[in-house]
Amino acid sequence: MNAQNRAKSRWLCGWTAMALGVGVAVPAQAHEMEGDVFSAVMLDRLEARNDNGVYTAYWEGQGWMGGDLNKAWFKTEGETGQGKAQAADAQLVYSRAIAPFWDAQIGARHDFQSGGMPSRDWLAVALKGLAPYNFDVDAGAFFGSQGAAARFKASYNLLLTQRLALLPEAEANLYSKADPQRALGTGLSNLDLSLLVKYEIRREFAPYLGVMWSNKYGATAGYARLNGVPANQMFYVAGVRLWW
Repeated sequence: MNAQNRAKSRWLCGWTAMALGVGVAVPAQAHEMEGDVFSAVMLDRLEARNDNGVYTAYWEGQGWMGGDLNKAWFKTEGETGQGKAQAADAQLVYSRAIAPFWDAQIGARHDFQSGGMPSRDWLAVALKGLAPYNFDVDAGAFFGSQGAAARFKASYNLLLTQRLALLPEAEANLYSKADPQRALGTGLSNLDLSLLVKYEIRREFAPYLGVMWSNKYGATAGYARLNGVPANQMFYVAGVRLWW
């Protein structure tokens, strides 16, 4: 295949992935010829959550810069309530393409100090990509002074029309060692399940509504109850997805 056909193939793959709603929307030119440097920023979730009249805000976003094979990725997520951050973290990783639609990543994660909880630093190792049946997956392992941790995230973009889509999402966090200072127990800490309905006004701008179930387990659930927080909650959410 000559250079022109390779470029055309990458261009078509980029637009096909975006049309199918695979993962987060990325401009097609981001998949073009190796050696060029491109970038993208995706705010996957920026939302307000309501649980029986108690409101919190949540964000989840990521961005990258690089070429076909090598990229620098930034990831962050967090939650705020009563005017202060309740939990927030950020990752900065080097990403290398190891297969079509799959990247291996290594770098650092920082859990920010918030709500009286101390900060934590981790070595981050992750596998990010597109699983069979078009599931977008981000699986990470983290190693630090508090032992090891793991985070698994998966989502699916089910198109109902060209603009309307159903978005089931799941996130689970596990810890090898209890961290009472951050109200975390050993084993499965939490499992969050979301079902969102988004409408793409433009590809770059998609408001959504939905429901989320947040479940804590083991000692983490016990810490939550001691702090006056239910171990199992259901939230109604409203938010927006952005990318540029």
